[in-house]
Amino acid sequence: MTTVHALRSRPVGSLTVEDLRLLIGQDVGLPVLLVLAVEVLRDNPLAGGDMYEGDLLRAVLTRSPAVWNTYPDLARRLTLMVGGLPGLSPDLVNTVERFVGSVQSS
Repeated sequence: MTTVHALRSRPVGSLTVEDLRLLIGQDVGLPVLLVLAVEVLRDNPLAGGDMYEGDLLRAVLTRSPAVWNTYPDLARRLTLMVGGLPGLSPDLVNTVERFVGSVQSS
């Protein structure tokens, strides 16, 4: 929590992939950070923070369905992006499928 609190005072433009992963994982600043994260993921869908390749994608995809109901256009963009990603781990494939299913059922 100390790290998240410190990151909240940093300029958005200076946030790293790891910073985005941490903040989004704690549901901090989602209106701005989800848009930024989707842009990062558009260029590199498996952008990794400090954990593993694709950890930013996992953080984004695992936000609650209520979050995505608030941002349906962003959810559609993300759904199109992740729909055909090759080379995902089985666990990440499951995460993508859960996300797509939750967005489509909304």
